[in-house]
Amino acid sequence: MQIGEAAERVGLSIRTIRHYEDAGLIVPSARSEGGFRLYTEPDLDRLAVVRRMKPLGFSLDEMRDLLTVLDALDTATGDDRAELLDRLGMFHTAATTRVTALRDQLAMAEGFAETLRDELDHHGSPAG
Repeated sequence: MQIGEAAERVGLSIRTIRHYEDAGLIVPSARSEGGFRLYTEPDLDRLAVVRRMKPLGFSLDEMRDLLTVLDALDTATGDDRAELLDRLGMFHTAATTRVTALRDQLAMAEGFAETLRDELDHHGSPAG
């Protein structure tokens, strides 16, 4: 599929996908005769991983590292596989820690919004 359809399917802009391509996170599987980028389902899977990492504040280097780990796990054996699994575990721990921090921030933001609602209720909403 071309970049527009890929962007729509994964919920990213064309510009963002091109940025990720420039950063080496995603490479289109092929190009059409006219030079258009062509993406496959595995390419979309890679984009989905990157999309999920972004809100957690992972850097482009960290995203690239995780994608490398995921790619290598498919064929790794023995000690290499164990090392890759350790690295994957570190990413899992980092993601879990960041999710917890986001939940804490959300709870604080919701508490603040509730405080403002209480103030409005107490003082009366402005005439509109």
